[in-house]
Amino acid sequence: MTAKDRAWVTIFVVAVLGTSFAVGTPVAYGQATDAQPAIAKRIGTIKTINGTALTLAPTSGSEVSVTLQPTARILRLAPDDKDLKNATPLKVQDLHVGDTIRVRGSGSADGNSISALEVIVITQAAVAAVSDQIRQDWQKRGLGGLVESVDTATGAVTVSIPSLTAKKTVIVHTTKDTMVHRYAPDSAKPEDAKPSSLAEIHPGDQLRARGNRNVDGTEITAEEVYAGVFPQYAATVKSVDAGSGMLSVQDLASKKIVQVKISGDSQLHKIPAEMAQMVAMRLRSMMPAGMPGAAGGSQGSAKPATPANAQTPSPAGSTWSGGGNGGGMRSGGPPDFQRMLSRMPTASLADLNLQKGDAVIILATEGTATSPHTAITLLSGVEPILQAAPGGSSAMMLTPWNLGGGAPGGDASQ
Repeated sequence: MTAKDRAWVTIFVVAVLGTSFAVGTPVAYGQATDAQPAIAKRIGTIKTINGTALTLAPTSGSEVSVTLQPTARILRLAPDDKDLKNATPLKVQDLHVGDTIRVRGSGSADGNSISALEVIVITQAAVAAVSDQIRQDWQKRGLGGLVESVDTATGAVTVSIPSLTAKKTVIVHTTKDTMVHRYAPDSAKPEDAKPSSLAEIHPGDQLRARGNRNVDGTEITAEEVYAGVFPQYAATVKSVDAGSGMLSVQDLASKKIVQVKISGDSQLHKIPAEMAQMVAMRLRSMMPAGMPGAAGGSQGSAKPATPANAQTPSPAGSTWSGGGNGGGMRSGGPPDFQRMLSRMPTASLADLNLQKGDAVIILATEGTATSPHTAITLLSGVEPILQAAPGGSSAMMLTPWNLGGGAPGGDASQ
């Protein structure tokens, strides 16, 4: 199970086994007495199996040594089945490395070992099936955009979904049952997000919501919300330190120098010249007459123009993502950048061979006072695109959630 899948496993496990148990989180130990040891419950994935001894790997915290007692019962729970009466009995030989399990038994004082009385198994196949269901649900019922306003009294968040031709506004309604998460300032991964509240959502945040929409799609009642700050830069390269993975760029909008760290999770792509020209032509053809760069109007300068309105990334699920025609070019519509990027190979910083003055578009984490921004996605070879739509193209191309339907932390390969 990959790190990206763990957030989905959390949702699945909590749904199946109850909200008292979170993946990788120790459940409160019972009150121990001299005659009765504490009862502990832990959830994680099986890392090793040696006879009746298991090593449990939670998503956070130290590993747990599990010893199966002779009378321990092992049960497999089917996907979406919450009743243990319907569980299938298993033997130790049926356990496999990578299975997600919940262990219940006598816990040690330090919490690092459990003598198991019961093991509930959720197989990798079941986790994958549920994860896929959740991703598909985000595709169908998810949306995202830029927070314009927050009304904590009514629980409503006004979100704008930018596009090249028009801006759509959606009202996101939250209730007491809505799960609200806030992304960490140095990560776009959902497993690093923290439980949050409506009061911590602010104008300018990127927001993802999943729930039921009204008929015309102007309102959604959210079951789950993710919010965070993800700056985006249309910029030119000032310097590159491939050894440390640091990139210094000048933001075209603010003219400020920005330091960006390239990490192992950063997605780097070089757009082929032919594709960049094709995208630029499509963008020009869609612009209103009279707009700089529009077909029949000014074609822009030889260098990337300064964005007139630097915007945050377009959410997946807007007019700029989702299904599309082959190659990510829609008939009569804007290019599907997410589809195109998903089909492009990733590159290393050395592969890009960035030189001073090269144009790039970067989506990054918020960063902190002591740590720089970390690149989530970086595109090079974007000069023709910035010339074609200097005021908005960069805002349409990237999103911190690469899954087409807007699932936070989704796999770009989907």
